[in-house]
Amino acid sequence: MTSPALANTPTPLAPEWLPQHVPLAVQTRDGLVESVHYGSVIATAADGQILLTAGEPLAPFYPRSALKPLQAVAMVRAGLDLPDDLLALAAASHSGAASHRDGAGRILELHGLTPADLENSTDLPYGAREREDWLGGGGQATQLTQNCSGKHAAMAATCVINGWPVQGYLDPAHPLQQLVARTVADLTGEDPQRTTTDGCGTPLFALTLRGMARAFGRLAAAAASGSRSGETEAGAAEAAVGRAMRRHPEMVAGEDRDVTALMRLVPGLLAKDGFEGVQLVGLPDGRALAVKVSDGGDRARMPVTVRVLAALDVDTSPLARLAATPVLGGSRPVGLLQATDFLADPKFSHAPKDL
Repeated sequence: MTSPALANTPTPLAPEWLPQHVPLAVQTRDGLVESVHYGSVIATAADGQILLTAGEPLAPFYPRSALKPLQAVAMVRAGLDLPDDLLALAAASHSGAASHRDGAGRILELHGLTPADLENSTDLPYGAREREDWLGGGGQATQLTQNCSGKHAAMAATCVINGWPVQGYLDPAHPLQQLVARTVADLTGEDPQRTTTDGCGTPLFALTLRGMARAFGRLAAAAASGSRSGETEAGAAEAAVGRAMRRHPEMVAGEDRDVTALMRLVPGLLAKDGFEGVQLVGLPDGRALAVKVSDGGDRARMPVTVRVLAALDVDTSPLARLAATPVLGGSRPVGLLQATDFLADPKFSHAPKDL
């Protein structure tokens, strides 16, 4: 008889199931490589053509919270009409500051809802300083402090606007989630290869880095067009979401967050991160890049992103503190966390014809 312990032992994945990621970033300490972060990247042109790649950018992955701007586009297409700061919050993984908590509450109040209508998980504020302040005041984990509360408040509001049931809005069969699925397919040009559930309870789709880059390029280009035309015109919802995020990067993430800093330092740039080492960036001319760090670690995201931006001839001089992080020993720098030269190595990078 098989013991319970052996019965619960996971079956090892076959090698052919593992994406062929490549070294994207390293941490050195006194000249020795101490850690290596593997992953995959892609950059696309406004027309979707591939500009550069490393690793296996066509392997399916879960975008996690990088999917939020696409979900926000679906809600705007369904009639959601919010001030820019609140629309940015609808696409946010916020730090849980007072402005974020109050903003989610405002979305609810505007539509006759209360926090009891939220169906996301509970959590403490995501930002370290915000969490410390919240706990210092006697706060506990709530749905409003959870980093996805802006999105969930907007989802419940969209249900009210359309006369859909608010209860059960996370069900994949709910009209809201059906609309989100169609919108994601439209923006990425892909049918999801798999569907699961994100940490906050929202349906989550397996896509490729190429599809996600395509979507972010569309949002950034639409926002840069400056159009304020009616919502029925193609691209208006993308423009609204992209414009709101660019105007209020502090609502998309928060103070002391690298995504907020990136949007502030590069005019017109649109950025959103996601758990498990995901970073998406859209540029005003419609180019875009997508990064997936295979080990799910957060620290390699930004050095790799800055490396790809430099390869796209974006001025990265203001991004020095995001491009590399000092490694300390006894309070003094003894090494560096930085991107490898993955785009220069023919073993790792591929011309578009190889895809």
